Amino acid sequence: MDPLYLTRKGAERLRKELGEREVRRRDISAAIGVAREHGDISENAEYDSAKDAQALNETRISQLHGKLTRIQIIEDLGLAADRAYVGATIRVRDTDSGAERTFTLLSAEEAEPDRDVISYQSPIGKGLLGHEVGDEVEIEIPSGILHFEVLDITRELG
Repeated sequence: MDPLYLTRKGAERLRKELGEREVRRRDISAAIGVAREHGDISENAEYDSAKDAQALNETRISQLHGKLTRIQIIEDLGLAADRAYVGATIRVRDTDSGAERTFTLLSAEEAEPDRDVISYQSPIGKGLLGHEVGDEVEIEIPSGILHFEVLDITRELG
């Protein structure tokens, strides 16, 4: 299985969610018990709803366990600060328009595209990986081709 690269903060968020879902597991189980007491479960919407919530919760718990076993903390990897690797913030200039943009490369789990925190597995993320300041990069995206010059790379996680 591929590692899941997360910041310490991102890993802690997953652990916290897992703890909350394990507590919710007990609450859902209690709700199922109460619904059973209301008689015939074949026509009991409360029971069906609780069972659906249980299935969704158990699925997410299973996903979280799988992710937590694959985590590699970005801050512990000792990645070069002068290259665009996971955890880096890269300032680029669009060589066609002259516009500057800044992207932070993280996992899909921590991506926030509206804040320019993108997955290192996205087309732009993949295109920037491994590059250094001064590199000119051509990245194919669904709507065309982007031409960037890498202006700056920083690594300030925490």
